[in-house]
Amino acid sequence: MSSVYRSLSKKQKTTHTPDATSSETKGVRQRLLALTSRGVTYRHRHLLQDINSLLPHSRKDAKLDTKSQLSQLNELADLYNCNNIMFFEARKAKDLYIWLSKPPNGPTVKFHCQNVHTMEELNFTGNCLRGSRPILSFDKTFDGQAHTRLIKELLTHVFGVPQSSRRVKPFVDHVMGFTVADGKIWIRCYQISETEASKTGSKPTDQENEAPAASTVTAAKEGRGETSISLVEIGPRFVLTPIVILEGSFGGPVIYENKEFISPNQIRSDLRRTKAGRYNTRAEGTLERKVKKRDLGLRTGEGRRKVDELDERVLFA
Repeated sequence: MSSVYRSLSKKQKTTHTPDATSSETKGVRQRLLALTSRGVTYRHRHLLQDINSLLPHSRKDAKLDTKSQLSQLNELADLYNCNNIMFFEARKAKDLYIWLSKPPNGPTVKFHCQNVHTMEELNFTGNCLRGSRPILSFDKTFDGQAHTRLIKELLTHVFGVPQSSRRVKPFVDHVMGFTVADGKIWIRCYQISETEASKTGSKPTDQENEAPAASTVTAAKEGRGETSISLVEIGPRFVLTPIVILEGSFGGPVIYENKEFISPNQIRSDLRRTKAGRYNTRAEGTLERKVKKRDLGLRTGEGRRKVDELDERVLFA
């Protein structure tokens, strides 16, 4: 992993492209305050633990008691000397909303989090050093619109680990990918796996298969082969749907609103209304059949059928 770190450090020295450490040159150190509200589930809590373990510049705080006065988060960030906030807001123990903010002046982005899968649940083979810095990979779709460029900059500040952080390790061994698809942001985390390939790409013969340990030792003694780099997923997985962007920190005018977003409460209400409509249709059909049978005299316990002139008992008396 040191080779990847050295290559990235050389690029940062030669080129002056905007990255996660661009704010450090201006004298601003990025710190993240991560906390949740009351009512989060075990899955939401484990997701916050995974994110906190991946970001050494984050500080985890106790749960926030209120959901209406989110401006108190600005005071907490000022108390802990943090300039980024990640707040997990749980609704009805089902829905998870993630707030990303830059206190004290903003902006603030509210996301709806879906398809959450934690590291323990996925149980992938990938792994990375605790405290290492990630490479942030953004889809080119982020540069297409104004609000996606703003979200990209905010995600860079939140997930970009500064080089001068206290708990950071001088290694770059994992990649965090951000992809835009169907109006949602798909976030994945991968390990950078380096494997030393053999000099000859031919398959081993029968003589080499008889003593595999000796062949590996001789290859190591002869010299290093070509290094192949692959990505192995670590986790966690989650999808973010942007809902609204506020100009201030947890307040201020709305500068962007997703018109295509449908609240989960509205979706559940429509499903219940559809099921209730099907039940009402079956109930009305059952009532119509009962009335029809009663008119024909086919139902027992509804009284005797009246004898008219065309009844068999009258015609064949």
